[in-house]
Amino acid sequence: MKLDRYDLKILEILSRDGRITKSRLAEAINLSVSPCWERVRRLEKAGIIEGYSARINPHALVKRTPVWVQIELKQHNAESFACFEALVHDTPEVTECVAVGGGVDYLLKVEADSVDAYQRLIDDWLTSDAGIERYFTYIVTKTVKRPAHGLEPGDFLRS
Repeated sequence: MKLDRYDLKILEILSRDGRITKSRLAEAINLSVSPCWERVRRLEKAGIIEGYSARINPHALVKRTPVWVQIELKQHNAESFACFEALVHDTPEVTECVAVGGGVDYLLKVEADSVDAYQRLIDDWLTSDAGIERYFTYIVTKTVKRPAHGLEPGDFLRS
């Protein structure tokens, strides 16, 4: 699907404010309401706009201790990766996980009730068949920047 400057501007605005009214969105991109709304529907139908949601601050609900963890596995084969990734999927305290290259296998964000709860989780993993060779723990002391929904406003307009 080819996107023009109006489509890109719609995406930029909706990424910042998914609750904007049809008329305010149309005004912001300098189109009338009907053509603007047709573009939004086309972007939704094409799967470019997947949905609308509220960004919830989990720390306002329950105080959690964020911890970043580097994980190195003992074995580097498909079975070991699948086993560890299944463990990650089954662990609700793991809120983010990416496989990386460059010396470690995975980076994880764990949000535990406390540092003690985090360490108990790691101890359980180490005594399981998760295949962890070594891990490095980084306690978050301050959040400097966090993404709104994985994209920053303006990402659509950068070339």
